Amino acid sequence: MEETGITVSDVALRRAAEEGMDEFLKVFTDKYLEVTGGKVNAEAMPLLNGYQHTLLGYRVFCEEVSEGGFVQLIQNGYGPYIFLNPFAKAMRLMGAKKFSKLIYEAREVYDAHRKDLERECNDDEFMAMYEQYEVFDELEEQFMEMEEEVTAIVANYVDGHLGFFAQVVEEE
Repeated sequence: MEETGITVSDVALRRAAEEGMDEFLKVFTDKYLEVTGGKVNAEAMPLLNGYQHTLLGYRVFCEEVSEGGFVQLIQNGYGPYIFLNPFAKAMRLMGAKKFSKLIYEAREVYDAHRKDLERECNDDEFMAMYEQYEVFDELEEQFMEMEEEVTAIVANYVDGHLGFFAQVVEEE
């Protein structure tokens, strides 16, 4: 197995796992954000492996879509990270098949309207995008309904393949 170069504490993982799946995954993604300087850009790409990017992508996706939907996700610059990388395929391979299909559906809208969705805009134009791209509403609702299940699938996968995501060390 390939060394990830990223370590997480066994104690921190156990403590987080007791608090729930979200906290368990956060131990990893917090470390990834620390390594990348909190950025998800071209410079950060070589700092993480594909598994780590997938897990970080899931965190970004959850936070952005839960807070402001697909429009916010794309306007905040994460469209390419989610839609132009093998994120959806990786989610399917982890077992989150329904979620993967949802990402592919959202990507169709993204691909068809990318230039408009990514353009610089003021607050009024940004808010107008929510009406213009109501097609995202149903996908966002579907995600909210499946988020807990998807998080469980992802956490289970990570737990079963820890070495892909970080080296677990005994020290704190």
